Order: sequence, then C-alpha cells, then structure tokens
Amino acid sequence: MASEMIEALMQLCQDKHIDELYLLDRLEQSLADAYTKVLKLDWGAKVTIDRASGKIYVYKLDPVDDSMDEEGNYTEFNEIDVTPKDTSRLAARAAKDEINAIVRNAARQQIYEEFSQRIGDIITGTVLQSTPDFTIVKIREGVEAELPHFDKKRHPEERNERPNGERYSHNQRIKAIIIDVRDPNSTVQPVRGEHSRPSIVISRTHPDLIRRLFELEVPEIYDGVVEIRSVAREAGARSKVAVSSLDDRLDPVGACVGPKGSRVRTVVGELRGERVDVVLWSDDPARCVANALSPAKVSRVLVDDENNYATVIVPDDQLSLAIGKEGQNARLAARLTGMHIDIKNETLAAGIISQMKQKHEEAQEPEDLVGEEGQRCEFVSPSGQRCRNMARSDSRFCGVHEKMALVDDAEVSDDPDSLV
Repeated sequence: MASEMIEALMQLCQDKHIDELYLLDRLEQSLADAYTKVLKLDWGAKVTIDRASGKIYVYKLDPVDDSMDEEGNYTEFNEIDVTPKDTSRLAARAAKDEINAIVRNAARQQIYEEFSQRIGDIITGTVLQSTPDFTIVKIREGVEAELPHFDKKRHPEERNERPNGERYSHNQRIKAIIIDVRDPNSTVQPVRGEHSRPSIVISRTHPDLIRRLFELEVPEIYDGVVEIRSVAREAGARSKVAVSSLDDRLDPVGACVGPKGSRVRTVVGELRGERVDVVLWSDDPARCVANALSPAKVSRVLVDDENNYATVIVPDDQLSLAIGKEGQNARLAARLTGMHIDIKNETLAAGIISQMKQKHEEAQEPEDLVGEEGQRCEFVSPSGQRCRNMARSDSRFCGVHEKMALVDDAEVSDDPDSLV
C-alpha cells in the first residue's frame, strides 16, 4: 500500500497536471544534492524513492579504478548504501522547496500554453494590487496578469503600458489586451525579476485595444461588414479610427458612432475619456488624407506617390484646427494614412505658387530673347556687361556697335543699351 507521502504527491500531480515520473525524478535529484552536502561525499550521492512505499534510500558513489576516461573522469561508480536513520526530516525540508518550485513552474507552463495562443485578445480583469512600477490584475482564479508602467528613465528596458493620467484602485474592473506571455522554460531573462512576476503581460495603450472595444460594441464590425482599416492612437489623449464598409448601402462611420453616439461613447468611457475620431477610409490617397484631418475642412490635397508625401491646402481659418494642439491632429492623420503630411493655408499656398510662376517665366525669358536661329551682339563694355541687342544677320554686332568695332578711337558708353 502506498504511503501517505506518495498518495499526496500523486494527488498533487493530478491537480496541477504534473507528470508523476518527472516530479519523482526532480525530488531524487534534489535530495541527492542535499545529502552530498550533509554527508560531505566527495563523489556525490544517488537517492532512490520507492514508488510503492515512499521509503528513501541514499547511496554513496564510489568510483571504480579502471573506469577513468582519457580526460581523467570516472565513468563508473559503485553504489554503497549510506541511508541515515533520520532521512524523513531532511527529505521533507529539501522536498518542500523543490515541490514548490515544480508546482510554480507547472502552473506557469499551463498558463503559457493557454494564453500564448491568445495574444491580441481583450480580457476583463480585477485589480488586485498596484505598485509604482506595475499593477497586478486577476483574470480568473489562479491566473494573474501584469500591467507594467515602469519609469522609462530609470528602467529603459521595461515597458510602460498605462496611459498617462490613469490610476487604478483595488477591485476595480478594467479591460486590457494581451501583448505578451513569458515562457517559463526560456533561458533568457531580459528584465529583472521576470520569473517571479505574472506570466501574462497586458496593455492599455496598444492601438489594438480600440479595435477590440469596437468589435464588442459594433455588431457590424464583429460580423465583418464594417472593417477597421487603420488606427492611430496617442493613449490617454486622442485616437483616430478609419473604417470602411463592404456594403455600399451601410454608412460605416454611422455604424461605429451609433444612435446618438451611444456606441462610441461606450468606447470613450472605457478609455477614461480619451477622444476618439471615426473617419471614412478611402482608397484614394488624397481623399483619405482629407478625411483623416477631420474635423478640419480641406481645400485641396496634392499627393506625391513616389515619395509618399501629401501637401494639404486648407482655408486660413482652418489651419490651426488641421494642425491641432501641438500638432496632434496632423500627427495622428499621418500615422493613420502612413503618409508624410505638409499643411499650408490658402494665402501661403497662393504666394508660393505665384513665386514659382515668376521664377519659371524668368528662367524662360533668355530663350525667348535669343530665339532658335538668332545671335546676340558680341560687344562687351569696359565694365564687363554684354550688349542685349541681337546681332545683324551679316555681322557679329548689332547696328549700334557694328561701326564702333571698326573705329579704334571711338568713344563708347559703358551702358550697353545706350544708343550713343
């Protein structure tokens, strides 16, 4: 009949979904290390746990003389029974820490296998504890997640997934998105204390959080009739969402806003008052940029497809609205469309166009004066200015300077346009 210890271990393995042989092998190795230190054995010890009775046997390893390899290491050992009388007390002390470590690792492994397939999903949890660096959120019984909000100046390698201005109280329910699940078997430990923190990492700043919230509130998005094409977000302040519809008879913006703004108001409430602009997506880059700058009105959009550049002309009274506070509206529109946006008012744009036309006309003026077959007068004044007149067909000089070129002592004016 199995001992109470074996029964307890088997029950633990069943509850925590741990392999029984794996647990017993880990216990034997842990006890062997402990007895090697206690008994001060030079060549180590071997521990065997009877699977039926639970009795522990300790063997001293004594190397065989003829088993030394080329590198000077023994490959064979004789096992000498040195089982002490008080094995139970020492075994209990060593097994306790090992069992706890195995249970923790098994629980983290189960969480990893389940939630590593759910990265990008939205979860609803209850706040258990908040620290200056992170908040622990309970997803369900026995499963916790971490919402990091480290100071990036002190810990540049850590994450900050909490919007500015948000604070959480105990037992508060919040929604977040899963962005990472730590692998308990990974040998790489990129951040401090990772293995002692919850395996699941969640975020309240990720743009996909808005996607998931709209999927919960807008049935048309969940059914696939309305599609969210792009999201640009500055967490805690403002976001822009571009939507399109597969059904020409359905207004995608109206579907997301809802009757009297009820749907978008629910999303804004979950985001703690973050402003959300829903705009219409268009496959035409110019129209898409104009919609992205909403609520500002746009007069004209010039798109350079090769350089992914858009020049936007707006009325004078719409310039500040198009740019937004500290450039926020223009910055979000650029992220939403993926284009570099340059905004100018109509007065400035008209001045630039006028200057460009003037420069173009000046650049073309010499060609108009010279003509295709004509030739300019070759006379050059003492000050270095060349005559602007056309040369005569049978001469290298114009009619004014042709006679002067033949007379060496003639007085010639410095002005090339002078008739004297």
